[in-house]
Amino acid sequence: MVSMDLDLPDSRATEALGHALARSFPRAAHTAAAQRGAVVYLQGELGAGKTTCVRSLLRALGVTGLVRSPTYTLVETYHLATLTCVHVDLYRLQSLTEVDELGLRDLTGPGSLLMVEWPEKGGAALPPADLNVALGYAGAARRAGLSARTSLGTEWVQNLGHDTSLSTYVSNLT
Repeated sequence: MVSMDLDLPDSRATEALGHALARSFPRAAHTAAAQRGAVVYLQGELGAGKTTCVRSLLRALGVTGLVRSPTYTLVETYHLATLTCVHVDLYRLQSLTEVDELGLRDLTGPGSLLMVEWPEKGGAALPPADLNVALGYAGAARRAGLSARTSLGTEWVQNLGHDTSLSTYVSNLT
């Protein structure tokens, strides 16, 4: 499994991670992302930077206008020319039935990027992740642990490892 750990001293570093994730996203026609879509799980405590990271990623992909947190709406969808991005927050859901009713598996497919906050609440109602992003506190700063779960995730983390904008934040790449 390919993984990467980053030290994120402030919210700008979390935003830099989001931008780098967008730049390194495997988008070529031959990739799994183009053929079946991509799924990212974002885990971490309240305030750890999940939405900040996603918002930055969406901006870097070209989303303009308001990028809302889906805490209350549960699902926010953004349509780009060649990619549909879906941002989901499962924090407020109380049962797997509620998660299943969102129909998240129907929101994946060719040219899609599904980003799920609080995936531990989703269980079998969620499609499996290609990339897991775990954000957490490290004193006043944050840490991010990225781990590939599929070949697409592996390609994504490897691409990310070549992004020099993150070099000051990377503490390991395995």
